[in-house]
Amino acid sequence: MKAVSLITGSSRGIGRGIALELAAAGTHDLVINYAGNEAAALECQKLCLEASRGQIRVEVVQGDVSLAADRARMVDFVRKKFGRLDLLVNNAGVAPNVRADILEAGEESFDRLVGINLKGPYFLTQLAVKLMREGEARAESPRAIVTVTSMSSFTASVNRGDYCITKAALSMMTKLYAVRLAEFGINVFEIQPGIIATDMTGTVKEKYDKLFAEGITPICRWGQPSDIGKCVVAVGKGLFPYSTGQVFNVDGGFHLRTL
Repeated sequence: MKAVSLITGSSRGIGRGIALELAAAGTHDLVINYAGNEAAALECQKLCLEASRGQIRVEVVQGDVSLAADRARMVDFVRKKFGRLDLLVNNAGVAPNVRADILEAGEESFDRLVGINLKGPYFLTQLAVKLMREGEARAESPRAIVTVTSMSSFTASVNRGDYCITKAALSMMTKLYAVRLAEFGINVFEIQPGIIATDMTGTVKEKYDKLFAEGITPICRWGQPSDIGKCVVAVGKGLFPYSTGQVFNVDGGFHLRTL
């Protein structure tokens, strides 16, 4: 029986890139999660089945990670469909609807981002681990938690402070769960994407095209969702058995300090 992966926010963007790379690898049956765009989720399901040449199962589940009832329903969906969970990818996340200086920003945006970007993965991980542990006796596959954060977890952007704060908090969440889950053989990882070509960055494409031309990263190109996906595939295959709490910078070298 194949391992099973639940990928939140995987109807498009980075989440879709992760799903497609896992599908092509053929190592996991997949659960595609979406909050509101069912058509995009069904398209992702179709693409994953094609990428795997029909060698895996791909299910789709709706759920808003910021809502406790939805989180419980998503995990119960995985339990009923597969009876196990081996890999949770906390990918769902949003940017502020309107970028605002931290001296002017309001609480509504802050609360929205905390709910989706931070509270959601924090408590979904808690539920997911319970399902992962139910299969301990027959767990022949590596089990892992991967949380997708951002270079914004360590890079200050004063016009979207709420986003930066949620991503920085996820970095600590990774450390906390890494320590707590080590005794159960569940390794925990953080992926920090850099400038990735998605809908979220589409509105600032001209800005980043200029920054790439000026050498903002040593690897001078836009990152692709597939770049993140390849990293998740390596984790899913258990290629880092003696690592946990590790941060993978998938950012073209942005994190390097150069003179």
